[in-house]
Amino acid sequence: MATPKILIVDDDLNIQRILVFALKQEGYETVLASDGETGVQMALSEKPDLILMGAAMSRLDGYTATAQIRSNEQGTRVPIILVSEEASVQQRVRALRAGADDEIVKPFNRLELLARIKALLARNATDPVLAADVDAGGKIIAFYPAKGGVGTTTIAINTAIALARVLQKRVLVMDANLQFGDFRVFLDLGLDNASIVNAISEPDLDGDLLRTMVVHHETGVDVLLAPPNPAAGDIVVERAHAAPDSLTNLLKETRRAYDYTVIDMSKAIDDFNLQLFDEADLIFVVMTADLSCLKNVRLVLETLDSLGYQRNKVELVLNRANANTGINLANAEEALGRSVEFQILNDHRTAMGALNSGAPIMSGRPESPLGKSLSAFAREIEKETIAAAQRRKPRVVTRG
Repeated sequence: MATPKILIVDDDLNIQRILVFALKQEGYETVLASDGETGVQMALSEKPDLILMGAAMSRLDGYTATAQIRSNEQGTRVPIILVSEEASVQQRVRALRAGADDEIVKPFNRLELLARIKALLARNATDPVLAADVDAGGKIIAFYPAKGGVGTTTIAINTAIALARVLQKRVLVMDANLQFGDFRVFLDLGLDNASIVNAISEPDLDGDLLRTMVVHHETGVDVLLAPPNPAAGDIVVERAHAAPDSLTNLLKETRRAYDYTVIDMSKAIDDFNLQLFDEADLIFVVMTADLSCLKNVRLVLETLDSLGYQRNKVELVLNRANANTGINLANAEEALGRSVEFQILNDHRTAMGALNSGAPIMSGRPESPLGKSLSAFAREIEKETIAAAQRRKPRVVTRG
């Protein structure tokens, strides 16, 4: 495998020296550009494997340079990490909108920077051996609510159980609603169980440690709970912000241990959820057919599109599809300007009965119309992930 070449674009000589030294210590080849315009030119001429782009440069800033590189690309997309001066959601969104794959804030930790570089190089590997290795392991599917009350948690939990029971898969379901997670209520679990706080705070997390932090539920799924209170949720946010590789490492371990990691998300678009979007193989936006929700869905889709997520990674799930809201499927699709990929039946009585009893639908009433709808949804997910894996397999060419 060829030595990866990294283009450093920054007009700060001290940053150049620090980066060159750190990268050469790791065996990377480096090339330098001292301003944004030269960086854009060298991105074309040098064909680097990754670019470290300074954000604040006097001659063509890093955001503009990144956008120009993206507009000039034909085919291969080079990973870009923006090295910025300010840590904020607004700056991260600005970086992602420009086309950056990641952002790191000065002064940065050397090990954190190297971890991000390695992760991006692996994700974008074109070497067949490395690409096959990256694709190995389980899939991460995220359920994101277009607004509160659309049934995202019900769908996430029961889809996970269907994958485990109907398709015999190893499944972890993760409550990533850090402030107000509901898994303890939905699954009748107590406050004394470990949670994502323990998992993300463990610097040496491995498969054995992870197994001690999940709840082995009677439905056949393993559960990683949300923090027990909002204050503990802040610990997760701070940990993920200070060391983004901690969340990446957690999900890497779940990929190794499970066929599917199912994540129930909150409706915020913040640094934590943006990283979950990045890590997920599929993002399901859960919606209902009412005007306020359709408005939110449009905004969510526009935001994800502006952040560079491919359309086939983001799919729509219409919950309560047969509810009489006055807006049918065709109306909803026309308003959104795209198709709704999946529909889940409306069965309010069954759903509320499951919630109040602490027995999920796929455990208590799997043969109900709603249970059958969720089972069918799980089968479609399995088909889709198999098809996606087949598309990503390296092509083997035989010559006579």
